[in-house]
Amino acid sequence: MGAADIAAAVRRTEEVLRRRPGAALQPDSPAICRWIGGVSVATGDGSGREVITDLPAALGGGGEALTPGWLSRAGLAACTATCIAMLAAKESIELTKLELEARSRSDTRGLFRMTTDIGPIDPGPRDVVLSVRIAAHNASPDRLRSLVEAAYAISPVLSVFEKATPVTLSVETDP
Repeated sequence: MGAADIAAAVRRTEEVLRRRPGAALQPDSPAICRWIGGVSVATGDGSGREVITDLPAALGGGGEALTPGWLSRAGLAACTATCIAMLAAKESIELTKLELEARSRSDTRGLFRMTTDIGPIDPGPRDVVLSVRIAAHNASPDRLRSLVEAAYAISPVLSVFEKATPVTLSVETDP
């Protein structure tokens, strides 16, 4: 889909949502995980598309596949890149380059419920950095910076990182 098609789709959707705000709240497609063996998991969307994850050998995995933590960083980078591309098309900015890199550090001791003198170690990522490299034929550096900041503000995956959306855990056991 070209930039003009993207812009038209975005404008149509915005108009529908202005007229019918109730149509905006939709269920997201679920991520359905199936344990393969060891610490490998296949995660799909229910329509046949799936990705395999594994852990490094130091954590009992084979180190052959992407890790779940990497997928979270990939989701952050991909979602933000998508938002940038969507807004660029809407604003008729002709991107010539768009690259994002999401990095973080995690303390593996958290996976083992280790503690320090101040309490439990969080197993989650810390120091998350999202770097954007962007260029366009018809936009100044300031306009591109504003575009990135506007897209950053609407990234749904970024919201998960920054707002720590509460998760409800439901457990079913088979007899």
